[in-house]
Amino acid sequence: MATRKAADHTLYHLSPKGFWKKFRDAVVVNPEISSGIPVVSLNRYPQPGSRPEEYSTPATKASDPAQNPYWKRDVRRAYPRLSVVTQTELSSLLIQHSEAQQAVTAPAEGEQADKTSVPVTTPEPVDLTVAIATIISARKAYSESKLPPKLPTAFKRWTPVRTQDAPHDSNAYFPMLLYK
Repeated sequence: MATRKAADHTLYHLSPKGFWKKFRDAVVVNPEISSGIPVVSLNRYPQPGSRPEEYSTPATKASDPAQNPYWKRDVRRAYPRLSVVTQTELSSLLIQHSEAQQAVTAPAEGEQADKTSVPVTTPEPVDLTVAIATIISARKAYSESKLPPKLPTAFKRWTPVRTQDAPHDSNAYFPMLLYK
């Protein structure tokens, strides 16, 4: 004989006793349904709030008021800081960058032998237009073999490719062309 497996609704829930059981049986539409009140000792063990010790927040650097002033924590006043690059700084950066690229692409024969010491030189301040002109004259930025970078896109660009026409009468006017 096969037995039905079902959850016992009275196993983990309280049921009324005495007068309230009679009252519930008379008033409730389905007296077999659970009361919904869990048995405390069976529902969660250990029960919440039953532990004698109390939680204490661990001490951190942020909990020390001397090392955590309000102005460091106040994110409403965390304004963006301005950064200023002058034209002379920009021109020196451009020249240094172009020299580094040229040294990497075509090192001289004397530099290959001595790689341990790299002399650090501070370039003289140069006007920005002069710096751009010298960099452009040294080498061409883009050519047909070296194209500028493209923006990355999440989709491929569609290129139309003609496919076989849909079945139709060869003598009928059929202006539709199919592309893949």
